[in-house]
Amino acid sequence: MSLKNLLQGAVLMSALAATSLMAAPRDLIIDTDPGADDVVALLLAMASPEELKIRAITTVAGNVRLEKTSRNARLAREWAGREEIPVYAGAGRPMVRTPIYAANVHGEEGLTGVQVHEPKKPLAQGNAVQYLIDTLSTAEPHSITVAMLGPQTNLALALIQKPEIVNGIKEVVVMGGAHFNGGNITPAAEFNLFADPHAAEVVLASGVKLTYLPLDVTHKVLTSDARLKQLAAVNNNASKLVVDILNAYIKFDMDNYGMPGGPVHDASVIAYLLKPELFKGRQVHMVVDSREGPTFGQTIADWYGVLKQPANVLWIEEGDAQGFFDLLSARLARLK
Repeated sequence: MSLKNLLQGAVLMSALAATSLMAAPRDLIIDTDPGADDVVALLLAMASPEELKIRAITTVAGNVRLEKTSRNARLAREWAGREEIPVYAGAGRPMVRTPIYAANVHGEEGLTGVQVHEPKKPLAQGNAVQYLIDTLSTAEPHSITVAMLGPQTNLALALIQKPEIVNGIKEVVVMGGAHFNGGNITPAAEFNLFADPHAAEVVLASGVKLTYLPLDVTHKVLTSDARLKQLAAVNNNASKLVVDILNAYIKFDMDNYGMPGGPVHDASVIAYLLKPELFKGRQVHMVVDSREGPTFGQTIADWYGVLKQPANVLWIEEGDAQGFFDLLSARLARLK
């Protein structure tokens, strides 16, 4: 064989290897507290098996109590036709603080605009915290992404019990926090961080690779009449569910903030994992305030680097709203 043929063969093998790596789905655990926007996020993720290999869904108390967040996660799984994905229930309260919920936003059942029922398939046996410990302990180094759509209690408890599980984590992508935008539960704090800032501190201190999608970006990725019509035009059961959920859910934020549309906070995390090119941010140093007082639960992001501290978070600040809704529409079309 000539040198030219050998070189051509090497280039071809390299290209095939690169294609194979690009095509490999991301191993993913979704930790969540459904919640309306969580359900949209779960449907988006479960409609994307080529990119996301969902190992499990783990639930936590947050938007509503644990028994309801766990039921709503199983409902999303049923609606997506993905009952092979196990759902593990986790922490029923925050690590330190008194529990709080967001039924005023998400309704008493955690979902408004749709009928809820008891799903056919039950929870997986065992606890979400132990599942995280067991799975991340035996994972290949830096191989599993954890999408955190609610309070970070489950992962924090797992890290406290077995800090070395951090080695199995590729990245933790959080919907939470606020800097430029201001909070949505207090003037300073976003709900997920306010619900358990001590857990967020544990995850931050672990040294894991962290990406935050805060209110700074989710309040820019808003619904509109045209975008809701775009989702409705998909015209299947999944799209009808999403439109009904969003029509009920977005009213609170639109009325509260005077915005022209409503955010779909948690679904932005899944969109980021699927199409990171839709988003922009920068590496910053971030701290979480867990002191009692008016800044409890605040995330302080050193956007301009004035503290000269090492960056510990990729802080996402911009998002392509229409690109997000194009992606959501296309993926919902894959479901029934």
